[in-house]
Amino acid sequence: MATLRPLAVEDVLRVNGSRRFAAALAAASPFASLADALLAARRIWLNEVDVNGWLEAFAAHPAIGTTSPSVSKWSKEEQSAAISSATDSTAQELAEWNARYRDKFGFVFMICASGRTAPEVLAELKRRYSNRPIVELEGAAHEELKITELRLAKLFSSEAAAPTTSAEGHISQPDKAAGSSNRTRPPITTHVLDTALGSPASGIEVHLEMWKAVSSPPSFENKDFNGWTMLGSSITNNDGRSGQLMDIVDNVAPGFYRISFNTSKYAPSGFFPYVSIIFEIKKSQTTEHFHVPLLHSPFSFTTYRGS
Repeated sequence: MATLRPLAVEDVLRVNGSRRFAAALAAASPFASLADALLAARRIWLNEVDVNGWLEAFAAHPAIGTTSPSVSKWSKEEQSAAISSATDSTAQELAEWNARYRDKFGFVFMICASGRTAPEVLAELKRRYSNRPIVELEGAAHEELKITELRLAKLFSSEAAAPTTSAEGHISQPDKAAGSSNRTRPPITTHVLDTALGSPASGIEVHLEMWKAVSSPPSFENKDFNGWTMLGSSITNNDGRSGQLMDIVDNVAPGFYRISFNTSKYAPSGFFPYVSIIFEIKKSQTTEHFHVPLLHSPFSFTTYRGS
């Protein structure tokens, strides 16, 4: 999916609040594909933006759990799982730890919250609070990069979906594929079943990624896995189901996806340190639902495409 026009600095500032980053990415546009934009964004953010630029981007984010009307639509979407799962006590504890974190490090707690529940976010905040400032600054910058990548994908999607003017001069809307509306869950979901115990596996960390490299697709011959970009992460609940791993969208982007499970923490004495499943969504399947479960035991695993 190519950008329809060069990006304006104001467009990019919705994605990342660093003016230096926004100016550099806008100057590098337009892009032939989202993958090209993501590669440019990563290069600029990590190699051209200094610490002051990082801090400027951090300052554009609300504290995690904030429900003020001034919070942007994208921030609300990204924090939806955390806000909806927060009890009064959890919300209060989040606010207290947010304040402690800012007092120690001088900037807002940065986390790519898409698909993460309030208890998950709070646990990560407490864990990272013990970091040294230089370690935490770098970690926060990588979380900002994850958010930037997610928002770039949204920016490309919204631009591609914008009305276009036909040769006759009237506004035409892109046709919506049959069956693509009114989703009640993300296009990609999962759950984990412990086949040794015959029960759901709770507490397993799950990551969902998409292949963004433009040189070649992942394959048996191409085992260089540097082209993956994180879409979301979660931890399975008592029913073995993960939280939301991606946004609820009518049409999922075609391409290669990888869903990974941290089985080593769940079964430390097992054979598999982690399990990764790679699958492809074709252009003809973008309105469908993809349920990719893991059936796991300490010494075996299997998967299938569910409904």
